[in-house]
Amino acid sequence: MTRLIVTNPVIDLLRTQNGPRDRQLLFGDAVTVSETRDEWCRVTSAKDGYQGWVHKGQLGPDATTTHWVSALATHAYARPDIKSPDQATLSLGSRLRVLSEQGGFLETDLGFVPSVHTAPVGQTLSDPVSVAQLFLGTPYLWGGNSRLGLDCSGLVQASLLACGIACPGDSGDQERALGHPVPDGSPVQRGDLLFWKGHVALVAGDNLLLHANAFHMAVAFEPMDQAIARILAQGDGPVTAQKRL
Repeated sequence: MTRLIVTNPVIDLLRTQNGPRDRQLLFGDAVTVSETRDEWCRVTSAKDGYQGWVHKGQLGPDATTTHWVSALATHAYARPDIKSPDQATLSLGSRLRVLSEQGGFLETDLGFVPSVHTAPVGQTLSDPVSVAQLFLGTPYLWGGNSRLGLDCSGLVQASLLACGIACPGDSGDQERALGHPVPDGSPVQRGDLLFWKGHVALVAGDNLLLHANAFHMAVAFEPMDQAIARILAQGDGPVTAQKRL
């Protein structure tokens, strides 16, 4: 199998060729190609094992990435100058190959990125809830994984990966793989994950959830008791698990 990397800021990982989006990949994400049909490649994402189809024009040769975007978003400029044209917008978690450092900028394959918006590969953030809070107000997007839009599992994955915690892409897999169960009746703690069938939310504080959801159509805070009652009333069932990382 061939290993390649994503060369566009954000691309859709499709269920079938020209099919619906299941997830997204970010600039610099590594994939392995298991099959090629016409202009399409079936790939497996290195960061979480997610599989799907992408157009081969969105992939390029494998390269060793040295840094990642640790800010919510950043721009790649034509020159190491904030007044030069911006050539691309990159979301948190994008991976970069740094060619040189010039006056507070990192030269990358897309252009010059402010070094203050990056961290070396291997250096991580410490608090998933604080990372998730960066996305407040980001529009809800089914299968989304970027500042432009994300869903419940995309928010959790972005937050955990930024903190060096391996995380699957879908809420069902996250429920099975992440943390350990909290006994029934135990109080919630900041950083706990609450799961429903097809949904996940981060506990942000006392009776407070932080989640990307279609009710608000955005990443939003919501009182936990209200969210539990609302989700049950709309027919999506009770909480299925409380997990602690």
